[in-house]
Amino acid sequence: MHLLGDGLGPGDGAPPEAQPIREPLHPRLPEGGPAAANARTALLRVEHLAKRFGAIVAIDDVSLELRAGEIHGLCGHNGAGKSTLVRVLMGLVQPDSGGVLLDGRPLSLRGARDAQAHGLAFVDQELSVVPALTVEENLFLGDTRAGLVRRRSSQRRLAGSALERVGLGGLAPTRAVEALSVGERQLLEIARALHRQARLLILDEPTATLTQVEIDKVFAAVREVAASGFGVIFVSHRLGEVLDLCHRVTVLRDGRVAGSHSVSDLDRDRLVELLVGEAGSEPGAARPPARRRRPAAAGTVSLRAVVPPGWSAPCDLELGAGEVVGLAGQVGSGASELLRALGGLSPKARGEVSLDGRTLPLGSVRAAIRAGVVYISNDRKGEGLFLGRSVAENLVASRLSSISRGGALPPRAVRGAAGRLASRVAVDPRRLSQPAATLSGGNQQKVFIGRAVDRERTRLLLLDEPTRGVDVSGRTEIHALVRLFADGGATVVFSSTDLEELLDLADLVVTVFEQRIVSKRPREAVVPSTLLAEMTMGGPEPVVAP
Repeated sequence: MHLLGDGLGPGDGAPPEAQPIREPLHPRLPEGGPAAANARTALLRVEHLAKRFGAIVAIDDVSLELRAGEIHGLCGHNGAGKSTLVRVLMGLVQPDSGGVLLDGRPLSLRGARDAQAHGLAFVDQELSVVPALTVEENLFLGDTRAGLVRRRSSQRRLAGSALERVGLGGLAPTRAVEALSVGERQLLEIARALHRQARLLILDEPTATLTQVEIDKVFAAVREVAASGFGVIFVSHRLGEVLDLCHRVTVLRDGRVAGSHSVSDLDRDRLVELLVGEAGSEPGAARPPARRRRPAAAGTVSLRAVVPPGWSAPCDLELGAGEVVGLAGQVGSGASELLRALGGLSPKARGEVSLDGRTLPLGSVRAAIRAGVVYISNDRKGEGLFLGRSVAENLVASRLSSISRGGALPPRAVRGAAGRLASRVAVDPRRLSQPAATLSGGNQQKVFIGRAVDRERTRLLLLDEPTRGVDVSGRTEIHALVRLFADGGATVVFSSTDLEELLDLADLVVTVFEQRIVSKRPREAVVPSTLLAEMTMGGPEPVVAP
């Protein structure tokens, strides 16, 4: 048995008899409170897990240990294998090899319902509370133990108890969730998991969109949960939070465990080193040659004292025609807000933006479109595609006026326009009649780009996480499309949380942390470990390349 950690207690090396878990496990904690609990008791053991998706190795020989009463950090940049590991632990994905033990016994889960029955709960960064329902209705939503009939007084008492545990004791159970702040909704998600008697809580980027006051409340709730003897896996890109909150940290890199250490043995530099590896310490390591940056004189985008909603400092940038600019920032950094402001989607944005020497009014989508600004959201399903409509209909959705005849859409005109757009973005024309929902993530993204962009008129292309949920081949094709627009003279600005994508695609890398710019560097001057540290920990002062 291979276990990772900072040491095992007596007898931990000898596994108990392997008996499959057949009944939900919710044993009572030891008498005397948290101090009486054995801090070295292994609640969960992950042993040699491996999972492939076709030719892609998602995780390989991953092992770790979570102890009762412990907050265990799980770190790794995008594609490191964190999501796959979490999905295996929640029974959403079946591993190809290896196993998971809960309380020393093999655990086999066949879905989220099964995981809930065994005391495992997952709180995603995409909140699942229903705004139209009340606090107590959300608390009991999806509870597999709840009967058809529950007394109102009993329900109210249970709701109050759950809310009290996460610091929301003063919140009325009858209050509508739509009236709550994002931080209160995050705490409500945690309260719901605890109400379901979760013994192991997995939190995925729980602070990404929260204010510091809200983050402090979430941390207090997580510490209280762990002090009660529960196990917590804390998934985060914010290394400062990991070092502040967690007892131990496991780092994944390229699907494998790069290290598992007590936080007392780590500092920021050592944690960054584990994340990027030794090759990430040198500029230019294993990266394609940078394209020659065009001078920012003719056909430029100029930002002067631009303040998107929520930003803590004004933004000043000079971007050249034909330049690809990468906004490097984790979820909640402010990069998405900057792109939305440039796309005219933020009425409260302030500052001055000029494009090709002409002022671009902020807060007006119509003015942005007329000026040749194209914005492509990071949410292709919610803000992009009509998944139930055909690929052809999606491609021409923004061009209906140019192909309609007397208010009707001639099928031949639709097919012709869609075919031309499909060829531009390398979408198989044989799939034009299929629903967009049947396409892969990469092809859906190409349809989104193809519909939104007219290459001859686009002057500023804004892409928020352009390859999110896209496989390797789709990613390569999308990167080629981005470079094609830049070669045509458009300025391209994209945001990404992916270190490799930033170093592969961007001519200029602008790092955003806590709603401010902390560095600006040409790609050839970027040191991966420094970039990652700035993305996850920020910097004392903005660093501007000459």
